[in-house]
Amino acid sequence: AFWQNISGEHGLDSNGVYNGTSELQLERMSVYFNEASGNKYVPRAVLVDLEPGTMDAVRAGPFGQLFRPDNFVFGQSGAGN
Repeated sequence: AFWQNISGEHGLDSNGVYNGTSELQLERMSVYFNEASGNKYVPRAVLVDLEPGTMDAVRAGPFGQLFRPDNFVFGQSGAGN
């Protein structure tokens, strides 16, 4: 929900491509996003969890393509006993 809202405010689609209509949407873009190439932006975020399944759920979600694959850090086994 967070990245979906922030992306919408800055005119980005679920792949990080800028489709906005206002110069105001580009202001302060670098607070949350880095420009990857052309009009594509990626979140300035590292996603960390001990459970790899959680990261799979994020990748499969509607904004999963927004993140760089190397920004996912996870363990090989869950934290459950």
